[in-house]
Amino acid sequence: VLIAVGRDACTRNIGLETIGVKINEKNGKVPVNDEEQTNVPYVYAVGDILDGKLELTPVAIQAGKLLARRLYGGSSTKCDYINVPTTVFTPLEYGSCGLAEERAIEEYGKQNLEVYHSLFWPLEWTVPGRDNNTCYAKIICSKHDNNRVIGFHVLGPNAGEVTQGFAAAIKCGLTKELLDETIGIHPTCAEVFTTMDITKSSGQDISQRGC
Repeated sequence: VLIAVGRDACTRNIGLETIGVKINEKNGKVPVNDEEQTNVPYVYAVGDILDGKLELTPVAIQAGKLLARRLYGGSSTKCDYINVPTTVFTPLEYGSCGLAEERAIEEYGKQNLEVYHSLFWPLEWTVPGRDNNTCYAKIICSKHDNNRVIGFHVLGPNAGEVTQGFAAAIKCGLTKELLDETIGIHPTCAEVFTTMDITKSSGQDISQRGC
C-alpha cells in the first residue's frame, strides 16, 4: 500500500496577509510567477510552499540557487519545473521526467503526440524466473517538434539511476531519432529506450519473451 500524504504549508500565521502576499486558501500555498515572485513584487518564495510546483528537496535547492543568482548575480536563468527527474522508491522503482501522458494530451492534443512503449525483462530476473512482463518503459514524443521527448517513464530495477541519466539528455532536447541512433548497452534495463518501435496507438502486443 502506497500512501502519499504530501506536506502542509505553514503560511497562515507568519504575517503574509500584513504585507499583502496572497496564498491559495485551499492549501495555504503561495502562487508565484515563473521567477518565483509573489503578487508583492519584492517578496519571493521557493520550495514546497509554491502552489502547483513539485514538493522535492532538489527542486527547492535549485530554485533557490537560481533565484539568488538572478537577484544578485546578473543571471536570467529560471528554474525548469517541467523536466524534473524523480523516482518513487518502491520495491520496484518508478522513475519519470517531463510530462505524464495525460498532461501531455491536455497541453499538446492527442493527435500531436506519438507514444512509444514496451515491457521488458531485466537480466537479473531470468535466473529466479520472475515475470518477464512486469517492467515497463514509455516515452511521449511531440510530433511537430522533431519527435522531441516530452515525457519519460520507466518501471523497473534501478529506475532512479536510469531516469537521472536520461534527464540530462531530455534537457538537451532528446528526440526519438537520437534514441534510435544510440547504441544500447546489452543487457541493461535502460537499453530498452534505444530499441522502442511499437507505438501505443498501433495496439500491437508489447509482451517480451526473453531478456
